[in-house]
Amino acid sequence: MGKNEANRSAVKSYDGSDEKLVSRSSSGEGKGKKLWKKVKYQLVEYHALPGYLKDNEYILAHYRAEWPLKQTLLSVFSIHNETLNVWTHLIGFFLFLSLTIYTAMKVPNVVDLNLPSALRNADFQKLHAELITCLPSLPHMPDLQRLREELKTALPSMNLSPYLSNWHIVELLSNCLPENLTHSNHTDTCVLHHMKEDVANIIAPLLVRPITRWPFFAFLGGAMFCLLASSTCHLLSCHSERVAYIMLRLDYAGIAALISTSFYPPVYYSFMCYPFFCNLYLGFITLLGIGTILASLLPVFQSPEYRTFRASLFFGMGFSGAAPILHKLILFWHQPEALHTTGYEVLMGLFYGIGALVYAMRIPERWMPGKFDIAGHSHQLFHVLVVAGAYTHYRAGLVYLRWRDLQGC
Repeated sequence: MGKNEANRSAVKSYDGSDEKLVSRSSSGEGKGKKLWKKVKYQLVEYHALPGYLKDNEYILAHYRAEWPLKQTLLSVFSIHNETLNVWTHLIGFFLFLSLTIYTAMKVPNVVDLNLPSALRNADFQKLHAELITCLPSLPHMPDLQRLREELKTALPSMNLSPYLSNWHIVELLSNCLPENLTHSNHTDTCVLHHMKEDVANIIAPLLVRPITRWPFFAFLGGAMFCLLASSTCHLLSCHSERVAYIMLRLDYAGIAALISTSFYPPVYYSFMCYPFFCNLYLGFITLLGIGTILASLLPVFQSPEYRTFRASLFFGMGFSGAAPILHKLILFWHQPEALHTTGYEVLMGLFYGIGALVYAMRIPERWMPGKFDIAGHSHQLFHVLVVAGAYTHYRAGLVYLRWRDLQGC
């Protein structure tokens, strides 16, 4: 019995030490895995990158390299040399999404028709007398005070139905206009000159039918696609060579889409009364954009040696807009809107041109390698300038809409 008990005790002692040994071993493995993950997801320097991630030799550190997809997505909230590249265009995307929603909800109110000023200058006593001649039912309506209050309250809002549900002023006032005016798509100023001035000032804005908005929304869609594609590219390209291959092509396609669709509002609204030139310019820039996208699908196109070629190609696309702009100035040199929109377009071209130059020259990091790894390097400056240029073009688009809504052809 004594020997058996001793043996059992020895077995227990052996088993206990073995369990402790296994426990320590598994604990060591767990710590090892955590340590390996921590090391694996650390930022690396330029010389440690795989070849497909080596793009800018002047940014020396803070790179992500071949991270799992989950860690890559979560890195949008961490600090590395792509953080500002991601967020500058991600914020730009949400800015243009907001502008698109605003424009869609405010159409046609986004165009200021200056009705309050027309009402302030109107002689309501004279207006009442003039309207009686063409509105047989007007004498049976409430007195002049009702007319004055309804016009002052309802017309500036451009939303007539809530205020005038019992008084169909639009239909009634339309009876005061010649037939060729009420059935046209724009206000013919030559016809209005034959009418009483006060009547024209009140009625004309009511009959303005906004021109088509599709070129403007095509530009907004191109801008959002470009900004979102760029942000996604900078976030995900570090995952693998295959993902980087796809993302870079998406990024180039977005740039081509932005440049191409930026032509649509100025070309369409400048030459909407000249269909030949309108179709010529729109067709040319669309084909050029498609050709650029197809060229960007070639593997050689994304290599670092072709960086200057890429910048030159996109710069050339933008510079080709000089032809329709000069043509517009020749046709409408007497129109203040032509000069106003050209000013915006020149400013937009400067933003894009300077951005492309900074991107191609790798300024300022080429002067002080390693000093602008996190913030201030060329690609971040390029992104900011692209957003500024696109917003400038949006402001030009609003001028085009107001111009054509009020004047038509």
